[in-house]
Amino acid sequence: MLLNTFKMALDAAANGGSATNKYLPLLLIVGMFVVTYFISIRPQKKKQKEEQQLRENLQIGDEITTIGGIMGRIVTIKEDSIIIETGADRVKMRVMRWAVQTNNTATEKLKAEREAAKAAQDEAKQARIEEAKSRKSKKSEDDQ
Repeated sequence: MLLNTFKMALDAAANGGSATNKYLPLLLIVGMFVVTYFISIRPQKKKQKEEQQLRENLQIGDEITTIGGIMGRIVTIKEDSIIIETGADRVKMRVMRWAVQTNNTATEKLKAEREAAKAAQDEAKQARIEEAKSRKSKKSEDDQ
């Protein structure tokens, strides 16, 4: 359908249509670029920014997972690399910062914060329900 509209716009522009019809193909092309930007480019840049922020905020003691699936705890942080300790035998490995996929410690902290916030919301909701019940019982007592 979009191609048919595009073809009709090109035909109208080629036949010397009105000024609006002459600019319609250009507007369609610009519209396609805008849609492409918002569907694919913008979310990808946002994800890259989050990954970069994750890599910049690494701290000693964080549990991480690398792109290759190696899990370990950060022992040393250098400018472009980190040294992690893996397994029970405490093998140390040097890994480039860009190879860090997830920060498990930060993920666990975020999960705990979300659970705490949800618990607080549930408590507030329960308190509102109890308050409404008490108001309703007082109102029924006053009516009698």
